[in-house]
Amino acid sequence: MSFFTPVRMIVIGGILVIGAVVLPFLMVLQVLESTLFLNFVSYLIGLVGMFLGVAGTALNVKSNRRK
Repeated sequence: MSFFTPVRMIVIGGILVIGAVVLPFLMVLQVLESTLFLNFVSYLIGLVGMFLGVAGTALNVKSNRRK
């Protein structure tokens, strides 16, 4: 059985997107220092999270359509 099931992909994508929102929020509150690297990481986390969420949703719809 594959580790990346559609539901797991959606959950992991949601966690990554939430992390991508929390990091800039902590930078605005000056808890974390805003650096170019941290901004880039936050952007990539959001991008990968959105991709995983959309791909997981598409796979979930595809697998449930057969039933």
